[in-house]
Amino acid sequence: MPVVDRRGMLAGVAAYALWGLFPLYWPLLKPAGSMEILAHRIMWSLAAVLVMCAVLRHWTWVRTVGRRRIGLLTVAAVVISANWGTYIYAVNAGHTIEASLGYFINPLISILLGVVVFRERLRAGQWAAVGLGTAAVTVLTVDYGRLPWIALVLACSFGTYGLVKKFANMPSVESLAVETAVMFAPALVLAVMLEADGSAAFGHHGAGNMALLAGGGVVTAIPLLLFNAAATRIPMSAIGMLQYLAPVLQFLIGLLVQHEQMPASRWAGFLLVWAALIVLTADGMSAGRRARRALRPPAPEAA
Repeated sequence: MPVVDRRGMLAGVAAYALWGLFPLYWPLLKPAGSMEILAHRIMWSLAAVLVMCAVLRHWTWVRTVGRRRIGLLTVAAVVISANWGTYIYAVNAGHTIEASLGYFINPLISILLGVVVFRERLRAGQWAAVGLGTAAVTVLTVDYGRLPWIALVLACSFGTYGLVKKFANMPSVESLAVETAVMFAPALVLAVMLEADGSAAFGHHGAGNMALLAGGGVVTAIPLLLFNAAATRIPMSAIGMLQYLAPVLQFLIGLLVQHEQMPASRWAGFLLVWAALIVLTADGMSAGRRARRALRPPAPEAA
């Protein structure tokens, strides 16, 4: 069994823990609205990434960004902006638990995208996980009295983002620089429009509020740096297990800190989702063991 790099594991835990703690940050930016927070997050994220590249003198990647990558990353930029905006709205409107659901079901969406885009054939365990996930969405639709659209938008947008990034094949920090550069002009226009109609908070509610809005760029960039450090040091199987840390923390914040309601029917839906993830994880581990056995060289025959 390979030894897991301790620094890499700590970096991965820190990255997903910070993502999981995001629901504590965005409400601090009020009275700024969700769209203003999104605009500033995009603009200050670009500033943060450019500063990091300047400090590290890391600009060689610019030469590898061709037209195809720019096109793919433009799509990724639009999709992740929709994801960020929906998430900020959800947290600030008291729907943190539903937002966490989106990241719980994201692995199931990724499986479905694999079937649709890459014509992958699902194993029995994967089909069972998808079935449980579908049942969970049905139960939660009845519970909410509507489709859990926040969770579905977050899961589908993040799954699509991952798919596009797979085709672009570019590291996260460099990719974020391109994506935020693409969205900088629309974000700036939005910020100016909000200022013009008098609904902007930036510059009107003290230095603390301005610092927190600008800090959105730093809190976006730091987990990405930690994730990159982890991804280069520990196996993807470990990354796959760590990804559940963020929605678990988001769920606990919604339940214990923000005191969102969790009636019995909602618990039933979440239990179905968690059962799906257990089945999916067990199936993946089993498939990994079979693959390793298949690659193992045969034992030498006795003389």
